[in-house]
Amino acid sequence: MTAAACATRAGVPARDTLRALAGMGLLLLAVACFAVLDTTTKVASATVPVFMAVWFRYAFQAVATTAILLPLHGTALLRTQHPRFQVLRGALLLGSSLLAFLSLGHMPMAEFTAIVLVVPLAVTLMAATILGERVSALRWALVAGGFVGTLLILRPGGEGFGWTVLMPVGLVVCNAWFQVLTSRLARTEKPLTLHFYTGWVGTLIAALFLPFAWQALPGWQDWALLALMGLMGTVGHFLLILAYQRTPASTLTPFLYAQIGFAMVGGWLVFDQLPDRVSLAGIGLIAVCGAGGAWLTVRERRQPVEPVEG
Repeated sequence: MTAAACATRAGVPARDTLRALAGMGLLLLAVACFAVLDTTTKVASATVPVFMAVWFRYAFQAVATTAILLPLHGTALLRTQHPRFQVLRGALLLGSSLLAFLSLGHMPMAEFTAIVLVVPLAVTLMAATILGERVSALRWALVAGGFVGTLLILRPGGEGFGWTVLMPVGLVVCNAWFQVLTSRLARTEKPLTLHFYTGWVGTLIAALFLPFAWQALPGWQDWALLALMGLMGTVGHFLLILAYQRTPASTLTPFLYAQIGFAMVGGWLVFDQLPDRVSLAGIGLIAVCGAGGAWLTVRERRQPVEPVEG
Protein backbone atom coordinates (compact mmCIF):
# COMPACT_ATOMS: atom_id res chain seq x y z
CA MET A 1 0.00 0.00 0.00
CA THR A 2 1.41 3.40 -0.95
CA ALA A 3 2.09 6.17 1.55
CA ALA A 4 -0.60 8.30 -0.12
CA ALA A 5 -3.17 5.57 0.34
CA CYS A 6 -2.22 5.18 4.00
CA ALA A 7 -2.50 8.92 4.54
CA THR A 8 -5.89 8.98 2.85
CA ARG A 9 -7.22 6.14 4.99
CA ALA A 10 -5.84 7.74 8.14
CA GLY A 11 -7.20 11.14 7.15
CA VAL A 12 -10.84 10.07 6.92
CA PRO A 13 -11.28 9.22 10.61
CA ALA A 14 -9.31 12.34 11.53
CA ARG A 15 -11.67 14.52 9.48
CA ASP A 16 -14.70 12.77 10.98
CA THR A 17 -13.34 13.37 14.47
CA LEU A 18 -12.73 17.03 13.74
CA ARG A 19 -16.27 17.42 12.34
CA ALA A 20 -17.72 15.73 15.44
CA LEU A 21 -15.72 18.00 17.74
CA ALA A 22 -16.79 21.03 15.72
CA GLY A 23 -20.43 19.95 16.03
CA MET A 24 -20.12 19.53 19.79
CA GLY A 25 -18.50 22.95 20.10
CA LEU A 26 -21.22 24.58 18.00
CA LEU A 27 -23.94 22.88 20.04
CA LEU A 28 -22.43 24.05 23.33
CA LEU A 29 -22.26 27.59 21.93
CA ALA A 30 -25.91 27.28 20.85
CA VAL A 31 -27.20 26.21 24.28
CA ALA A 32 -25.04 28.91 25.88
CA CYS A 33 -26.85 31.43 23.63
CA PHE A 34 -30.20 30.02 24.76
CA ALA A 35 -29.13 30.35 28.41
CA VAL A 36 -28.17 33.99 27.80
CA LEU A 37 -31.54 34.47 26.05
CA ASP A 38 -33.40 33.11 29.09
CA THR A 39 -31.30 35.17 31.51
CA THR A 40 -31.92 38.32 29.49
CA THR A 41 -35.62 37.49 29.28
CA LYS A 42 -35.81 37.15 33.05
CA VAL A 43 -34.16 40.55 33.50
CA ALA A 44 -36.40 42.17 30.86
CA SER A 45 -39.59 40.71 32.37
CA ALA A 46 -39.31 43.17 35.25
CA THR A 47 -39.72 46.27 33.06
CA VAL A 48 -40.77 45.31 29.51
CA PRO A 49 -44.38 44.29 28.63
CA VAL A 50 -44.56 40.66 27.59
CA PHE A 51 -46.04 41.16 24.09
CA MET A 52 -43.62 43.96 23.35
CA ALA A 53 -40.63 41.81 24.31
CA VAL A 54 -41.86 38.71 22.46
CA TRP A 55 -42.69 40.70 19.32
CA PHE A 56 -39.22 42.23 19.26
CA ARG A 57 -37.58 38.83 19.75
CA TYR A 58 -39.54 37.27 16.85
CA ALA A 59 -39.18 40.30 14.57
CA PHE A 60 -35.41 40.21 15.01
CA GLN A 61 -35.34 36.52 14.10
CA ALA A 62 -37.71 36.93 11.13
CA VAL A 63 -35.80 39.82 9.59
CA ALA A 64 -32.38 38.21 10.15
CA THR A 65 -33.54 34.84 8.78
CA THR A 66 -35.06 36.47 5.69
CA ALA A 67 -31.96 38.57 5.05
CA ILE A 68 -29.69 35.52 5.23
CA LEU A 69 -31.77 32.72 3.70
CA LEU A 70 -33.83 34.41 0.99
CA PRO A 71 -30.84 35.47 -1.16
CA LEU A 72 -29.44 31.93 -0.86
CA HIS A 73 -32.62 29.94 -1.60
CA GLY A 74 -34.89 32.40 -3.40
CA THR A 75 -38.63 31.76 -3.58
CA ALA A 76 -38.06 28.04 -2.90
CA LEU A 77 -37.76 29.04 0.76
CA LEU A 78 -41.41 30.15 0.75
CA ARG A 79 -42.91 26.99 -0.75
CA THR A 80 -45.08 25.02 1.64
CA GLN A 81 -47.75 22.36 1.16
CA HIS A 82 -49.48 23.14 4.46
CA PRO A 83 -49.83 26.90 5.05
CA ARG A 84 -52.52 26.43 7.73
CA PHE A 85 -50.32 24.06 9.71
CA GLN A 86 -47.42 26.51 9.36
CA VAL A 87 -49.61 29.16 11.01
CA LEU A 88 -50.70 26.75 13.76
CA ARG A 89 -47.11 25.70 14.37
CA GLY A 90 -45.96 29.30 14.62
CA ALA A 91 -48.82 30.13 17.00
CA LEU A 92 -47.91 27.20 19.26
CA LEU A 93 -44.30 28.34 19.50
CA LEU A 94 -45.43 31.91 20.15
CA GLY A 95 -47.61 30.60 23.00
CA SER A 96 -44.61 28.75 24.37
CA SER A 97 -42.53 31.93 24.23
CA LEU A 98 -45.20 33.94 26.05
CA LEU A 99 -45.40 31.32 28.80
CA ALA A 100 -41.61 31.21 29.01
CA PHE A 101 -41.45 34.98 29.46
CA LEU A 102 -44.08 34.86 32.22
CA SER A 103 -42.52 31.81 33.88
CA LEU A 104 -39.06 33.36 34.03
CA GLY A 105 -40.54 36.28 35.94
CA HIS A 106 -41.43 33.91 38.80
CA MET A 107 -38.96 30.99 38.64
CA PRO A 108 -35.19 30.51 39.07
CA MET A 109 -33.26 29.92 35.87
CA ALA A 110 -32.00 26.37 36.40
CA GLU A 111 -35.36 24.98 37.55
CA PHE A 112 -37.16 26.63 34.62
CA THR A 113 -34.68 25.25 32.08
CA ALA A 114 -34.92 21.74 33.50
CA ILE A 115 -38.73 21.74 33.30
CA VAL A 116 -38.62 22.98 29.69
CA LEU A 117 -36.34 20.07 28.81
CA VAL A 118 -39.11 17.67 29.88
CA VAL A 119 -40.75 18.41 26.50
CA PRO A 120 -39.23 15.40 24.66
CA LEU A 121 -40.59 13.10 27.37
CA ALA A 122 -44.00 14.77 27.13
CA VAL A 123 -43.96 14.13 23.37
CA THR A 124 -43.43 10.42 24.09
CA LEU A 125 -46.44 10.44 26.42
CA MET A 126 -48.59 12.18 23.79
CA ALA A 127 -47.47 9.77 21.09
CA ALA A 128 -48.65 6.85 23.19
CA THR A 129 -51.91 8.24 24.58
CA ILE A 130 -53.14 10.44 21.71
CA LEU A 131 -51.46 9.18 18.56
CA GLY A 132 -51.63 5.50 19.55
CA GLU A 133 -47.94 4.80 18.95
CA ARG A 134 -46.26 1.86 20.68
CA VAL A 135 -43.93 2.82 23.53
CA SER A 136 -41.45 0.43 25.13
CA ALA A 137 -41.25 -0.24 28.86
CA LEU A 138 -37.89 1.53 28.99
CA ARG A 139 -39.43 4.65 27.48
CA TRP A 140 -42.25 4.60 30.03
CA ALA A 141 -39.65 4.36 32.79
CA LEU A 142 -37.78 7.38 31.37
CA VAL A 143 -41.01 9.39 31.07
CA ALA A 144 -41.95 8.53 34.65
CA GLY A 145 -38.49 9.51 35.88
CA GLY A 146 -38.66 12.85 34.09
CA PHE A 147 -42.02 13.72 35.59
CA VAL A 148 -40.85 12.69 39.06
CA GLY A 149 -37.98 15.14 38.56
CA THR A 150 -40.50 17.83 37.64
CA LEU A 151 -42.48 17.16 40.83
CA LEU A 152 -39.29 17.45 42.87
CA ILE A 153 -38.79 20.94 41.42
CA LEU A 154 -42.41 22.12 41.66
CA ARG A 155 -43.19 20.35 44.97
CA PRO A 156 -47.00 20.44 44.98
CA GLY A 157 -48.31 21.25 48.43
CA GLY A 158 -45.14 23.07 49.46
CA GLU A 159 -44.91 26.68 50.57
CA GLY A 160 -43.53 27.84 47.21
CA PHE A 161 -46.24 26.11 45.19
CA GLY A 162 -48.77 28.45 43.59
CA TRP A 163 -50.61 29.14 40.38
CA THR A 164 -47.47 30.59 38.80
CA VAL A 165 -45.82 27.14 38.68
CA LEU A 166 -48.56 26.05 36.27
CA MET A 167 -47.16 28.37 33.60
CA PRO A 168 -44.07 26.23 32.84
CA VAL A 169 -46.33 23.17 32.84
CA GLY A 170 -48.50 24.90 30.23
CA LEU A 171 -45.33 25.73 28.32
CA VAL A 172 -44.38 22.03 28.25
CA VAL A 173 -47.83 21.06 26.91
CA CYS A 174 -47.80 23.81 24.27
CA ASN A 175 -44.29 23.01 23.14
CA ALA A 176 -45.00 19.28 23.05
CA TRP A 177 -47.84 19.89 20.59
CA PHE A 178 -45.46 22.11 18.61
CA GLN A 179 -42.93 19.27 18.41
CA VAL A 180 -45.58 16.72 17.36
CA LEU A 181 -46.78 19.03 14.58
CA THR A 182 -43.17 19.65 13.56
CA SER A 183 -42.54 15.92 13.20
CA ARG A 184 -45.52 15.67 10.88
CA LEU A 185 -44.60 18.72 8.76
CA ALA A 186 -40.96 17.61 8.50
CA ARG A 187 -42.09 14.80 6.18
CA THR A 188 -42.94 17.29 3.43
CA GLU A 189 -41.41 20.63 4.46
CA LYS A 190 -37.77 21.74 4.49
CA PRO A 191 -36.28 22.63 7.91
CA LEU A 192 -35.26 26.13 6.76
CA THR A 193 -38.78 26.76 5.45
CA LEU A 194 -40.19 25.76 8.84
CA HIS A 195 -37.72 28.10 10.51
CA PHE A 196 -38.65 30.96 8.17
CA TYR A 197 -42.40 30.70 8.75
CA THR A 198 -41.99 30.28 12.51
CA GLY A 199 -40.33 33.68 12.79
CA TRP A 200 -42.84 35.53 10.63
CA VAL A 201 -45.98 33.90 12.07
CA GLY A 202 -44.83 34.76 15.61
CA THR A 203 -44.01 38.31 14.54
CA LEU A 204 -47.36 38.93 12.84
CA ILE A 205 -49.52 37.43 15.61
CA ALA A 206 -47.66 39.30 18.34
CA ALA A 207 -48.00 42.50 16.29
CA LEU A 208 -51.80 42.30 16.68
CA PHE A 209 -51.40 42.92 20.42
CA LEU A 210 -48.52 45.37 20.10
CA PRO A 211 -50.68 48.57 20.07
CA PHE A 212 -52.11 47.59 23.46
CA ALA A 213 -48.74 46.58 24.96
CA TRP A 214 -46.37 49.21 23.58
CA GLN A 215 -44.98 51.67 26.08
CA ALA A 216 -42.00 53.97 26.38
CA LEU A 217 -39.12 52.13 28.00
CA PRO A 218 -37.24 53.73 30.91
CA GLY A 219 -33.83 53.79 29.25
CA TRP A 220 -31.48 52.51 26.57
CA GLN A 221 -30.65 49.50 28.75
CA ASP A 222 -34.11 48.04 28.08
CA TRP A 223 -33.66 48.40 24.32
CA ALA A 224 -30.26 46.77 24.64
CA LEU A 225 -31.89 43.83 26.48
CA LEU A 226 -34.45 43.40 23.69
CA ALA A 227 -31.71 43.51 21.05
CA LEU A 228 -29.69 40.93 23.00
CA MET A 229 -32.75 38.65 23.25
CA GLY A 230 -33.28 38.76 19.49
CA LEU A 231 -29.58 38.27 18.75
CA MET A 232 -29.15 35.30 21.11
CA GLY A 233 -32.29 33.55 19.86
CA THR A 234 -31.31 33.98 16.20
CA VAL A 235 -27.64 33.08 16.61
CA GLY A 236 -28.48 30.11 18.86
CA HIS A 237 -30.80 28.54 16.27
CA PHE A 238 -28.31 28.99 13.43
CA LEU A 239 -25.51 27.45 15.53
CA LEU A 240 -27.83 24.54 16.29
CA ILE A 241 -28.45 23.93 12.59
CA LEU A 242 -24.71 24.09 11.85
CA ALA A 243 -24.00 21.62 14.66
CA TYR A 244 -26.46 19.04 13.35
CA GLN A 245 -25.06 19.41 9.84
CA ARG A 246 -21.65 18.25 11.12
CA THR A 247 -22.39 15.69 13.82
CA PRO A 248 -25.02 12.92 14.23
CA ALA A 249 -27.86 13.63 16.65
CA SER A 250 -26.97 10.52 18.67
CA THR A 251 -23.65 12.18 19.52
CA LEU A 252 -25.01 15.67 20.17
CA THR A 253 -28.20 14.92 22.12
CA PRO A 254 -26.64 14.50 25.60
CA PHE A 255 -24.90 17.87 25.22
CA LEU A 256 -28.26 19.66 24.92
CA TYR A 257 -28.67 19.25 28.68
CA ALA A 258 -25.57 21.38 29.23
CA GLN A 259 -28.05 24.26 28.96
CA ILE A 260 -29.12 23.50 32.53
CA GLY A 261 -25.55 24.09 33.67
CA PHE A 262 -25.32 27.37 31.76
CA ALA A 263 -28.69 28.43 33.20
CA MET A 264 -27.46 27.62 36.70
CA VAL A 265 -24.39 29.81 36.17
CA GLY A 266 -26.54 32.63 34.77
CA GLY A 267 -28.96 32.42 37.69
CA TRP A 268 -26.07 32.53 40.18
CA LEU A 269 -24.18 35.41 38.51
CA VAL A 270 -27.14 37.66 37.74
CA PHE A 271 -29.78 36.77 40.36
CA ASP A 272 -27.73 35.08 43.11
CA GLN A 273 -29.96 31.98 42.83
CA LEU A 274 -28.82 28.40 43.28
CA PRO A 275 -31.09 25.31 43.41
CA ASP A 276 -31.44 23.52 46.75
CA ARG A 277 -30.68 19.81 47.13
CA VAL A 278 -34.20 18.64 46.27
CA SER A 279 -34.32 20.79 43.13
CA LEU A 280 -30.84 19.59 42.15
CA ALA A 281 -32.04 16.01 42.44
CA GLY A 282 -35.02 16.82 40.21
CA ILE A 283 -32.82 18.62 37.68
CA GLY A 284 -30.42 15.68 37.54
CA LEU A 285 -33.25 13.18 37.10
CA ILE A 286 -34.77 15.20 34.24
CA ALA A 287 -31.38 15.51 32.52
CA VAL A 288 -30.63 11.78 32.75
CA CYS A 289 -34.09 10.66 31.64
CA GLY A 290 -34.36 13.27 28.89
CA ALA A 291 -30.94 12.51 27.42
CA GLY A 292 -31.64 8.77 27.65
CA GLY A 293 -34.97 9.12 25.90
CA ALA A 294 -33.56 11.28 23.11
CA TRP A 295 -30.62 8.93 22.58
CA LEU A 296 -33.02 5.97 22.42
CA THR A 297 -35.10 7.76 19.79
CA VAL A 298 -32.10 8.34 17.55
CA ARG A 299 -30.88 4.75 17.97
CA GLU A 300 -34.29 3.33 17.10
CA ARG A 301 -34.71 5.48 14.00
CA ARG A 302 -31.04 5.12 13.00
CA GLN A 303 -31.20 8.37 11.06
CA PRO A 304 -30.19 12.00 11.67
CA VAL A 305 -32.70 14.23 13.40
CA GLU A 306 -33.12 17.77 12.14
CA PRO A 307 -32.94 20.44 14.86
CA VAL A 308 -36.08 22.46 15.43
CA GLU A 309 -36.81 25.65 17.29
CA GLY A 310 -37.28 25.41 21.01
